[in-house]
Amino acid sequence: MPDHDALVEWLRDLVEVETPSGDIEALDEAFAVLGAQVESAFGRRPIISRVSGTPYLYLPAVAQPSVLVIGHLDTVWPRGTLAEIPFTVIDEVARGPGVLDMKAGLVIANAAAAHCEIPEHVGLLVTGDEEIGSPIGRGLVESHAPGHLAVFVPEAAAPGGAVKIARKGVSIYQLAINGREAHAGLEPERGLNATVEMGALIGDLVALQDADLGTTVTPTKARSGVTGNTIPSDALLHVDVRAWSQDELDRVDDAIRARVPHIVGTELIVHGGINRPPLDPHTSTRLVELAREAAVEVGMSPLVTASVGGGSDANFCGALGIPTLDGVGACGEGAHARHEWVDVPSLSLRARWLARTWELVVERGLDG
Repeated sequence: MPDHDALVEWLRDLVEVETPSGDIEALDEAFAVLGAQVESAFGRRPIISRVSGTPYLYLPAVAQPSVLVIGHLDTVWPRGTLAEIPFTVIDEVARGPGVLDMKAGLVIANAAAAHCEIPEHVGLLVTGDEEIGSPIGRGLVESHAPGHLAVFVPEAAAPGGAVKIARKGVSIYQLAINGREAHAGLEPERGLNATVEMGALIGDLVALQDADLGTTVTPTKARSGVTGNTIPSDALLHVDVRAWSQDELDRVDDAIRARVPHIVGTELIVHGGINRPPLDPHTSTRLVELAREAAVEVGMSPLVTASVGGGSDANFCGALGIPTLDGVGACGEGAHARHEWVDVPSLSLRARWLARTWELVVERGLDG
């Protein structure tokens, strides 16, 4: 396995190429850097291609049975963030945009491949649009994941190094309201106020939540109007929905699509919908057993599991019935936050554990 300094350099090289979702030029540069690391770790040259302009990397396994690692290279950080939050390592803590989510996870996957005895049984798929809902990546995941014994997703570990065995399903909406403009002082009665309708809409959306079932309906970004003295003729509201069950995602989706505007004459247009199905923990029961055994063998703390509200590409694999273990990446905190950080010593330890888990899965299968 690459030593401590080499892993830090791998991480530095990835973080110092900024990769905001949708920035094709930046992603192309980063995939070239990642491709060289993958070839060094696996001993095989990956395929770097694109779908609808978005690049991705794929390295097929060349021996059966096989496991697949699925990650992403895009981040939530716009270009220029690196100048504000440069890559640093101080007291074994690495910082920088995307360091935890999930460039350190890609370093761990590569280090595990360099360490394990069966790299030919391991495939790798890295997409470039996960942070915006995987509009391209979903098809790649659903195309390449079937046929493997298991899928491993090197998203950041949960607190305490826990792996993620369950995730909420996710729906993403953009709700457009069409009204009618008018002068706010001279003849407001002639307008159809899209801002007022959006306020009513927000109240209706929040009422769809179910705290007992863990269903959240969260209005986020909002926009309406043009000037301060004009009745707004249009509004746009972004909404984030999370739920533990498909039934709950369907209930909320049906309610949003059936909603009738409060202000007669305004129009509600629904864009988006259910984005990721929930990740069912039952798909990974045997996989967790082997991962715990591997943790003991490499001297890692006893492996614990977690259920989380965030979605990932693991949701797609679980929906296909493929045993999936998420959160096998780095230990740290602050994903999507400016204080994002990674515990550097966890890189090599998590890589050794991941490599041993792959070996056990390929050697024993998941039927036991």
